[in-house]
Amino acid sequence: MVQTKTNPTKDYKKIGIIAAIVVAVAILGVVIVSAFSGRSVSVDKAIKDVSAEAITGADLRMALVRMDAIQNEAKALQDLRKQRESYETKLRDELTKEQKRLEKEKEDIEKSQDVLSRDALQRRVVDYQNRVTKLQRDLTERAQSIESSYQKALAEVQTKHLDPIIEGIIAKKDLSLVIDGRFARTGANAKGLDITDEVVSALNKKVSSVKMAKPLGF
Repeated sequence: MVQTKTNPTKDYKKIGIIAAIVVAVAILGVVIVSAFSGRSVSVDKAIKDVSAEAITGADLRMALVRMDAIQNEAKALQDLRKQRESYETKLRDELTKEQKRLEKEKEDIEKSQDVLSRDALQRRVVDYQNRVTKLQRDLTERAQSIESSYQKALAEVQTKHLDPIIEGIIAKKDLSLVIDGRFARTGANAKGLDITDEVVSALNKKVSSVKMAKPLGF
């Protein structure tokens, strides 16, 4: 068989052509991207498809509701705060008792330094430190659990009771917009704009108490 010898010169030429094509394509891509990124349209063209329709002052019916006032005045939310405070009080009382117990144990360890062997004293110190760490961890978890249960109960009041009431008032008053009154400034002629008292009254009629789920460790 006759073996065909490859021509190194031709191979190099092929590689050179391929490399040139790759470079050309890359440059072309940069040019195209630059062309597109630099293209812009006027504001008029950009908003061409935006509708010209808008509500007029005569058609706009607004109200505001102060969520902070609802949280302070609604019976169900007052009851929830009392439940949370009760759990927090219990946790503080337990913390006080444990602190006193640990303080006494610390004093006992200090008194026993001259009695116990070095290894025995070290074991007792380590045990004491582990108890302190565990107490801190447990208290943190229980405090977080109290807050979690409270927030879940708040969310239940919001979704099951408060939101439907506000939606019902919107329908009854044929309102276009209800805004949070904490961020609103009103003039003297805005009588009847604030519906907070009506919302609180309706919420109190609908629900007066909501049970918090028992937090972890209680």
